[in-house]
Amino acid sequence: MSMTVSELLADKARQSPNSTLFTISPLAGVAEAVALMNEKAISSAIVAEAGRMQGLITLREILAALHARGGAIMDAKCAQIMNANPATAKPQDTVDHLRGLMTELHITHVPVMDADKLVGILSFHDIARSAIKDVAFENQLLKQYIKNWPA
Repeated sequence: MSMTVSELLADKARQSPNSTLFTISPLAGVAEAVALMNEKAISSAIVAEAGRMQGLITLREILAALHARGGAIMDAKCAQIMNANPATAKPQDTVDHLRGLMTELHITHVPVMDADKLVGILSFHDIARSAIKDVAFENQLLKQYIKNWPA
């Protein structure tokens, strides 16, 4: 049975107990978003207003805006460069579905929505970490099985 997005979020919380969902106002400057992402060592920020997600800023949006606006990007507002309609996942989706979505759309971050409520964000890094953990566990089981193989 495939792991669910909800289980992956729980695993992420266990791996990084201090992981916080970072948000920024749509009226905040891009310079502020860049500073937040740099300070927190993150590669995405949820653009939110009154507790509701308005969009997503990732390194991709920043690079696209830099290409389009040059140095003037730092004067822009987050609302001007954000992805206003990012692909989202539901807690009950499978991680296989999430992996396929991210691969098909060439995206690195997916907000997780439970109805209209933002419950987290998952990155391709989170999926990779989970896969490595699963492979290590399977490897341990196989080694144990081989060690106890009847002679």
